[in-house]
Amino acid sequence: MAARTAFAALLFAFLATAPAAAQIAHQEGIQIGLSQDDISITAGFSGADLTIFGSLEDADPQTARQGRYDVVVVLEGPARPVVVRRKDRVLGVWINLESETFTNVPVSYSVASTRPLQDITQPESYRRLSLGSGNIFMQPAEAGQPPVTIAEFTRALRERKAAAGLYSENPGGVQFLSQSLFRATVRLAPDVPVGTHKARAFLFKNGVFLKESSAQLEIRKSGFEQTVFRLAQHHGLFYGFLSVSLAMATGWLGRIVFRKD
Repeated sequence: MAARTAFAALLFAFLATAPAAAQIAHQEGIQIGLSQDDISITAGFSGADLTIFGSLEDADPQTARQGRYDVVVVLEGPARPVVVRRKDRVLGVWINLESETFTNVPVSYSVASTRPLQDITQPESYRRLSLGSGNIFMQPAEAGQPPVTIAEFTRALRERKAAAGLYSENPGGVQFLSQSLFRATVRLAPDVPVGTHKARAFLFKNGVFLKESSAQLEIRKSGFEQTVFRLAQHHGLFYGFLSVSLAMATGWLGRIVFRKD
């Protein structure tokens, strides 16, 4: 009788832990691919939508059916130094009095997500992952500045980027096409910077971060703009001489056309 009771207890314990073991067996992952690896823009470029495709690996079908997977996709532009200036009114004239320089600031930052970010996970998770324009770490060039001053200039920098369309969010911009395939749409601003951009995808399950995947995108100028850009970058002296000569020729031509006899 005792042996039968012990066997029944062991069987009950096994059946109770079996669902948990089956759930743990899923080792979810995420992969992404760009619709195009490089984009050429001209002077008339007015912005565009970039499509990023991705898939979940070893996804739990029940979790997928219940919509408990979330994906956040970020397209981050190249990092460059940025100077933020504050204007104050002195004797009726607005002039720049204070400024702050930040190093390695992403020039552009576009986010797409399955839902609004506040509905996916806690703010602490975003800060830990440096995910979202509000969580980008902006390093001041000079140490020792008062924290209040740094916070003020940092907030102004983010607001200026958002107003220019360079920092943007697209809740609902990630859509699942099936239980494991998804499509993300991120916005390229009209004055998107040239250079290497990095696409990153973050996978969450029940609000818990699981995995990350990344890919690169190259944005370059084309046509006459690309020629001028290369001259400015690699042949500065010739570019300066050409600019001065063009300005002089334009002025001389304007004088001839609009002169009064």
